[in-house]
Amino acid sequence: MCAVAACCALLSVLAPVTVLCAEEAEYHTPLAGEPLNGELWGHRFDIPARDRDYVRSFTLGGVFFSPKLGSDWGVPFGAFYRRKYEEPWRSRAVIGGFVNELDLARDFGHFQLLGHWDNNTVPFPTDEIIDGKEMKSTSIIYGSFNGGVGVGYRLPVAPFQSDNAFRLKLLYNAGYLYTGRVSDTGADVKLPPSTFVHGFKLSADYDSIRRNLMELPHEGWAGGIAVELGRRNHWRDHTFGGTVFRGDRTRDYLKVSAFFTGATGIPGLSERHRLIGILHGGFAPKDSIDRFSAFRIGGGPFPSETDDLYRYWYPGAMFNQFPASDFVIGSLEYRYELLFFLYLHLRGTIAEVNRPFLRQDSFNLSRLDFTHDYSGAFSLGLTSGLPWDSQLYLEYTYDTRILRNGVGGSSFLAQWSKSF
Repeated sequence: MCAVAACCALLSVLAPVTVLCAEEAEYHTPLAGEPLNGELWGHRFDIPARDRDYVRSFTLGGVFFSPKLGSDWGVPFGAFYRRKYEEPWRSRAVIGGFVNELDLARDFGHFQLLGHWDNNTVPFPTDEIIDGKEMKSTSIIYGSFNGGVGVGYRLPVAPFQSDNAFRLKLLYNAGYLYTGRVSDTGADVKLPPSTFVHGFKLSADYDSIRRNLMELPHEGWAGGIAVELGRRNHWRDHTFGGTVFRGDRTRDYLKVSAFFTGATGIPGLSERHRLIGILHGGFAPKDSIDRFSAFRIGGGPFPSETDDLYRYWYPGAMFNQFPASDFVIGSLEYRYELLFFLYLHLRGTIAEVNRPFLRQDSFNLSRLDFTHDYSGAFSLGLTSGLPWDSQLYLEYTYDTRILRNGVGGSSFLAQWSKSF
């Protein structure tokens, strides 16, 4: 609860400032990329215009749990981010070391040739958190790397910033999935073979969101839908948590997902007060999804960057914490602009997720079963600009049940980003 106390203290310190702001005849929130100058606490400041077509940043942070999630009290993270739009080329890269993503596009008017690469090649054993507990018997080495080529269509839309567009993409992806046992792998665990994986992904998205100085959604909406069809070339029956996943049913998989994000003001109040809604959903046919093809729901900061809006997100969770065959997650946030570089977030989240649980069968043996689970979470966060083109995000989240199998718990996220 230290985050709550800190925010309350901050509000009391800034109270005189916010009262003065309320007396302004008309206030306009500084927007991303625009120059800004003025006076704060007797000091002049001058923020130059920023080219949002070329962005480079580095992020470090960690998420901490109480009580722990599985066997972890916390997990660190870090990544390098680069985005550059210079006609006729567009590129985006997120480099985390073992987990990386790269997209490249060549424009021909509104049409595009597309290239994609991603890999998740963590060299350490991975186990699943089921019923709020780390299941050592599920520990294996697995990973994937994929490349894709395709075609697209991109049409700029109002307010015509670098990230505002309607996009239609069709990609053919081909890659490799590898699996391997480790010393903790359960004797009853039967792994599928390492195999060539390929398929198609069709997606459409629309982003008309105007973002503020801290790159947070300020006004507008975004939405998208994606259909993914994949096939594993060599596949067979395999087990997970005592349950057999039939090779003939899981070799081919179909996944459909969608998202919506909207930001707006509150009637009668200044631009300092914003409401932000976010909705994610995913569906896959019954019995066609396994551990390796399931949706992966995880935590991290609130998705705001245009290519991150699709991320299946539940506050307070680990990154890619648990698999799901279908889900619906919705959040509503109230955000208040304390200062032009300082924002307070209050957010509620609800979720329905079809995810793995261990159940006792008639022979008193544990069997894994995908079961619908419901949960809610409350989050309190603070976004602040810092000197040297850096930014700090702090968030406290209390989850009611889904992360720890019916037991409530807290998570604290700290993230620092530096542009250069």
